Amino acid sequence: MFMRVSVPNILTGLRIALIPVLVAVFYLAPIEWRYIASAFVFTIASVTDWLDGYLARKWGQLTPFGAFLDPVADKLIVAVALVLLVEVHASAILAVPALVIVSREIVVSALREWMARYSEKRGVGVSILGKIKTVCQMIAIILLLALGPIKGYAVYVGYTMLYIAAALTLWSMVGYLRLAWPDLSSGLINEEEP
Repeated sequence: MFMRVSVPNILTGLRIALIPVLVAVFYLAPIEWRYIASAFVFTIASVTDWLDGYLARKWGQLTPFGAFLDPVADKLIVAVALVLLVEVHASAILAVPALVIVSREIVVSALREWMARYSEKRGVGVSILGKIKTVCQMIAIILLLALGPIKGYAVYVGYTMLYIAAALTLWSMVGYLRLAWPDLSSGLINEEEP
């Protein structure tokens, strides 16, 4: 079956294509500008995150494929950027929120998959809390990528934003778990696993 290609889905695909570009720029660019260049690539990816959703809603091009691919693209590029940042900053101060953010994404992705299959609450929309978390996370990552290993006030602003994003991430995970808990704790599943 032929799938119609839409601009929002192309932008989402671009975000995935930017992942190896981000890594290549981070490791291969001359040291003088690799951090700024990495931040620039991540900024482009962040803008496509906003733009693909905006255009999909405005043009009525919301598709099941886009609904699947968009959060995957977001999680992939954020996880890769956080891994790069943990290497540069080599500090528990950054590793802890990075671990929280990546771990939450794994838990919530598994929970969403479980809910789609077994729960009566099949879909969970994006809340304003999720949007605030995403903005804090993107700003923190862009700032920390741009600064590289430099220490100072601006780095602590980035750390603070990342901690805010991590806290909001945990808060939203608790919301997902509360929503799913009645079904999770109700007993055995009668359906066989694939």
